[in-house]
Amino acid sequence: QVQLVESGGGLVQARGSLRLSCAASGRTFRRYAMAWVRHAPGKERKFVAAINQSGSSTHYTDAVQGRFTISRDNAKNTVHLQMNSLKPEDTAVYYCAAGNLAGPNEYDYWGQGIQVTVSS
Repeated sequence: QVQLVESGGGLVQARGSLRLSCAASGRTFRRYAMAWVRHAPGKERKFVAAINQSGSSTHYTDAVQGRFTISRDNAKNTVHLQMNSLKPEDTAVYYCAAGNLAGPNEYDYWGQGIQVTVSS
């Protein structure tokens, strides 16, 4: 089992940048693929990005490709989401998630979520 805690959210102007971090507890972090998923008001929860256990493979939804970068540090039990060129439509609660496969699929463990607001 793993516990996940997100940080780094906040309010930013359009075209700005934010870096989200997710700290994982436990010694099994490196066994999990990690992902970021977002949920905007009135919309369905959507996959954003994922990274495999070793960090050698990443996946992105088309809406963030080229603007967001997911990375992980297995020595520090952390995963990051660098978000550049932010748009108002990126506004959402962002969740860190852990599971077996990296991609737009189901995940087993979730953080509490963190708000990201992009103003126009």
